[in-house]
Amino acid sequence: MIRNTSLKILLGALAVITILAVLRFKPWQRGQSTQTTDSADARAVLNVGYLPVTCHLTCPVTDFATRTSRETRFDSQRFTDFPTVVETMKSGRLDATFMIAPLAMKLREQGVPIKILYLGHRDGSTVMVQKDSPAKSLRDLRGKTFAIPSKYSNQNLVIHKLMEDQGIKPDEIRFVEMPPPDMPGALASKAIDAYFVGEPHPARAELDGSGRVLYHAKDIWPQFISCVLVATEKLIQEKPEVVRDLVRGIAESGEWAETHRLDAAKVAAPYFRQDEKVVRYVLTQPPDRVSYRMLTPTDEDLGQILEMGLKAGILQKRIEMKDLIDRSFIPTDIKAANIEVK
Repeated sequence: MIRNTSLKILLGALAVITILAVLRFKPWQRGQSTQTTDSADARAVLNVGYLPVTCHLTCPVTDFATRTSRETRFDSQRFTDFPTVVETMKSGRLDATFMIAPLAMKLREQGVPIKILYLGHRDGSTVMVQKDSPAKSLRDLRGKTFAIPSKYSNQNLVIHKLMEDQGIKPDEIRFVEMPPPDMPGALASKAIDAYFVGEPHPARAELDGSGRVLYHAKDIWPQFISCVLVATEKLIQEKPEVVRDLVRGIAESGEWAETHRLDAAKVAAPYFRQDEKVVRYVLTQPPDRVSYRMLTPTDEDLGQILEMGLKAGILQKRIEMKDLIDRSFIPTDIKAANIEVK
C-alpha cells in the first residue's frame, strides 16, 4: 500500500513537471518563433564610417532612418580623423565610409580595392580666420599658420590653387594637418591663424566669437566637392544589394535633408556631438552654405580633382575613371526619405 502510494506521488510529480515544461517552451509555437528570430537575424547590418562634419551628414541621417526600417540597417561609425579611417579600412574592419576625394584616389593608387559610389555633398566648407584678423584675402595670410584636415583633402588642393591665383609662393603659408574638431579651439587659443575645413567646425568659431569667415568654399569653387562615399570591391561583389540599399539610403537622406533642414540638424547633432544650434546655423545661414543634391560623381568633377592632386604631388599617376567610380548603384529616381522626427 505504501509502495503504491509512493509510486502514485512520483508519477504525479513527473506529470506536473512535464506539463510545466510544455507550458514554458510552447513547442506548438516553435516554428513561428524561429521564423521571427531568423527574420530578425537575417537583417543585414553594415557599419559606415563618417567624421562629424556636415559633408557627411547623410551618413547619420541614414543611420537614423534605418533604425526602424525592414531593410538593411546602416550603423554609422564616428571617427575624428581620416588616418584612423584609412587604417580601419585597410585592416578589413570597415567596408564603407565617407572620406575626402583625393584620399580615395590615393588609396586606389596604392592598390587598395575601393570605389567611389556617390558624393557626400556640394559646398559646405569654410575658410576661417581669427576674429580680429585684418586679413581680407589669402594674400594677407602670408607668414601665418593655416590648418587643413589632411594633405589629401580637397581643402588643401583648392587653397593651393587659390594661392597660385593670388600669386602666393608655396612656402609663404605654413600648413599643418589637424583633426577637424580641434580646429576651432586652436584658432581661439591663437595656436593657428586660419583653417579650412567642413562645417560645422567653422560655424563653431563664428558663433563663439573667436573667428570669422574669410571664404565660403562656394565662393572659391562653386559646387565644391570635398567628400565621397566609398566601398570596398569585396563588399560590392559579395553584397551588391546591401550596397544598393546604402547608396539609395544616402541619396534619399540627402534629398530629405535638403527640404527638412531644421529636422536634419536635430537628427545629426547628437551623432556629431555638437550643439544643435550650431548644426542648424550651418544648414540655414545661408541655406546654400551646403547642399545635398546633384551628388552623382562625374568624370569631369573627379578628373579635375585628379589633375589638381597630380600637380600638387600628392598623387603620382593617373587613374582611369572606370577603375575609380561605380555609378551602377545610384537610383534613377531620388525621393526624400520617409523620416519622422519627434
